[in-house]
Amino acid sequence: MAARSIFAFLSLILVAGSIVLIFFVLLAGAINGNPVNQVYFLQADTSSIKGAPALSQWTLWNVCGSGANSLDANCGKISPAFPFDPQSNFGGSTQNVPQGFQGTNMFYLETRFMFAFVLITLFFAVCSFFLSLLALCSRIGSYLSAVMCLVALLFQTVAAALMTAAYVQGRNIFNSNNMTASLGRAAFGFMWGAMACLLLAAVSSCVGGGMSKRDSHSSYGRKKSTRSRGSFIDNDASSFRRA
Repeated sequence: MAARSIFAFLSLILVAGSIVLIFFVLLAGAINGNPVNQVYFLQADTSSIKGAPALSQWTLWNVCGSGANSLDANCGKISPAFPFDPQSNFGGSTQNVPQGFQGTNMFYLETRFMFAFVLITLFFAVCSFFLSLLALCSRIGSYLSAVMCLVALLFQTVAAALMTAAYVQGRNIFNSNNMTASLGRAAFGFMWGAMACLLLAAVSSCVGGGMSKRDSHSSYGRKKSTRSRGSFIDNDASSFRRA
């Protein structure tokens, strides 16, 4: 019982950690404040693109300029599932936009789907969090929490993979066109960190759910063995008395 509660509590902390990390990514670009103004997926030199700021930073909601210390600044209008699509992000102007971004909707689709998967992940992670509270006193709660956590893990893994595919390739295209670009380490760390937390939480929930069953079998086995040994001793004593 105590061991199961420990694993349930560990799962609770890990799921809560993943939710916090996802919120950091979701709030970046939507509000202007520390520390979320340090979170962006890609920073690129777009000074040569018509209508673009000198340095552009992409978030889930908009594209921002770069302020002091590379913080998000002068962010554009908030738009849910804002796509990473340089050919359409700056008023539709394609002047000096690298050829790798033109004539394709791959980046657009990857980042739009990424946003949807992040929201789905958040929903199932919150469900897993509340079920982890039930898991503190119930084995079925551990299993239900593990199921929700595994579903959240699936969608978070896909979201992180789409993010990596889109923005790493985008960075390479900018750099190959002599437009300095770099990945946002905070956003990438939070996304992959949330995935790692969900993975560990799922494992912890499964171990905690199975532990009480194993413990009960072990306890039953010990009691049965004790009774068997006791019966053997009693039988020997009775035989000795009769003799």
